[in-house]
Amino acid sequence: MVAPSRRVRKGGRQFEKDRKAFFAKCRAAHAPCWLCGMPIDYEAPQNSTDDSYNLDHFYPVSKRPDLQHDPAGFRPSHTQCNNLRGNKDPGEPIGQLSRQWI
Repeated sequence: MVAPSRRVRKGGRQFEKDRKAFFAKCRAAHAPCWLCGMPIDYEAPQNSTDDSYNLDHFYPVSKRPDLQHDPAGFRPSHTQCNNLRGNKDPGEPIGQLSRQWI
């Protein structure tokens, strides 16, 4: 029997197309990690270093598999930040930063 987490993570042509388009958009905009706010190294191959790009889902796929393919839930993150987050629900926002610290 296949583990539930393996069964959920099925891609497909449309998902791959959406994933690549989202990466290109984030790379062009130099989008920061949505979890820590720091810059992402878009020059490094995806998922190759702690600071490289990783596609994160706003709601964890393990908890909301119905939203896995919804591009509205895609978020840019560092590989390490996404791994540390695991399948936790999104955190509550604490407000707006008073200025940019990068």
